[in-house]
Amino acid sequence: MKEESDFRVEASKRSIGIPVSGIRVVFEKAQKMTGLVRLELGEPDFPTPAHIVEAAKKALDDGYTHYTSSQGLPELRKELARKLEQDNGVVASPDTEIIVTAGACCAVDLAMLTLVNPGDEVLLPDPAWPHYEPCARLAEGSVVHYPMKEEANFAPDPDVIRERISPKTRVLLINFPSNPTGAAVNASTLKEIANLAEQHNLVVISDEVYENFVYDGASHQSLAAISGMKGRTITINAFSKTYAMTGWRLGYAVAPANIVAEMAKLNLYANTCANSIAQVAGIAALRGPQDCVREMAEEYGRRRKFVLERIRKIPQISCTEPRGAFYVFPNIRRLGMNSLDCCMHILEKGKVSTVPGSSFGQQGEGYLRISYATSMANLKEGFDRLETVVDGLGR
Repeated sequence: MKEESDFRVEASKRSIGIPVSGIRVVFEKAQKMTGLVRLELGEPDFPTPAHIVEAAKKALDDGYTHYTSSQGLPELRKELARKLEQDNGVVASPDTEIIVTAGACCAVDLAMLTLVNPGDEVLLPDPAWPHYEPCARLAEGSVVHYPMKEEANFAPDPDVIRERISPKTRVLLINFPSNPTGAAVNASTLKEIANLAEQHNLVVISDEVYENFVYDGASHQSLAAISGMKGRTITINAFSKTYAMTGWRLGYAVAPANIVAEMAKLNLYANTCANSIAQVAGIAALRGPQDCVREMAEEYGRRRKFVLERIRKIPQISCTEPRGAFYVFPNIRRLGMNSLDCCMHILEKGKVSTVPGSSFGQQGEGYLRISYATSMANLKEGFDRLETVVDGLGR
């Protein structure tokens, strides 16, 4: 037998150039700790509703264990078309304008790969979910950030976006309600964004995963429902948050037929198809009672109120009121440390896991993301510990 050589397989520059998400860093460290209150997880703590689980069990018995179309089960796409017209005011052909994907992550990736040519500029919000930028860079796009400021409740400023548009700009991405800030967008601002897209011939990727979780009279509107926008909008959504189905990996995109055809082609090589059993469960989710969604939204609303009340009692921390999703994004600058150090200090001293705002971009520095997608008992214990840990800091 030959001795082992000194040869070392090198990863590609493309892969090495993509940083590890700060969320994952916290998650992996938290996994190894005991007695932790976890406020970093961006997923519902509710179980998947029983009727959806039962549909998946039946799908196994009925033999739905084989490949589906790379575009997704036709029956699921028909249900999605019905949902889109009924809930979002978007009329989409289930045959040509909807694709089912392995979660919203996959949908964003496929959209970027389909839309972006090398050197095209992609406008991304900052702060933003850290998944967007790697997808744009893997598609060889050039990322340009448009900042969203606390003083504007982290809502987008169309003038700021306009200033960053150049002849190379191809794609504008928006995400409302927002991860990590919980910001929502009003109808007039959304219309201004639509006008910008038309004036500058931009394609818009609209991530609407948190559409069902809005508060204080806020409402969700799909960009594609605005006149003239359907043909230049790729709407991204998923079952993960709405139906507490994060592990099922079931998402979808709505786009012009030629874009869906290309996304389906790439999906064939990336995943073959979304999980067949999850797709059947998705049909049950859409056809079944929606009380489960309303009940989750109401409970998140109660938790949101509790979290904001607790934050107001900590003098060194302040927070805008999120109008959607299930996150708060408190300002921790008065504590006198950067967001990563603050996150680790709270993790190690108080055994409470949060996410450093720097994980979401340059504008996120000085903030923490705290998820209230956990029980009231956990939130109470977590904020009791948080208040104790930060007492005396920044005074």
